[in-house]
Amino acid sequence: MKKNIIAAVSSNYVIGKDGEIPWKSERELFHFKNSTMGLPILMGRKTWETLKNPLKNRLNIILSRNPDFSFFHPNVVIFNSISDAINYCEKENFEKLFIIGGEEIFNQMITLADEIILSVMNFEIDGDQFFPKIETNKWKLLSESDEGEFLIKHFEKI
Repeated sequence: MKKNIIAAVSSNYVIGKDGEIPWKSERELFHFKNSTMGLPILMGRKTWETLKNPLKNRLNIILSRNPDFSFFHPNVVIFNSISDAINYCEKENFEKLFIIGGEEIFNQMITLADEIILSVMNFEIDGDQFFPKIETNKWKLLSESDEGEFLIKHFEKI
């Protein structure tokens, strides 16, 4: 199973401010939706709480350290550890898993991920949550496409 991180970042690698994405981009949301549709997505509880509802046509996997955290929906499963979530996905024979955030989850998953798909917005912005540094000795840039308001950079683990 391929573990893919997918994220949108400002040019200074901000991913959030005050628990929200500090910009709106319909085009980037379209890219995210098309990339993840029909596949499981893994997120932390804080990211989950910003969504308000499960993302449609995807299994929403939520990580929470709180053993009492619950949400009942057929497209939602909750785990208390990354290893339990990954083991579940492997047992289900998923081809890919998309890791969608937030900062803490990205920091934990960047060493376990196989690929990173990064939408780099064409502006800097103030924020309090950041995407981790992509170390060039561990990641190879496979492709880059200019989407106007952002670049899509696709990295593969070396």
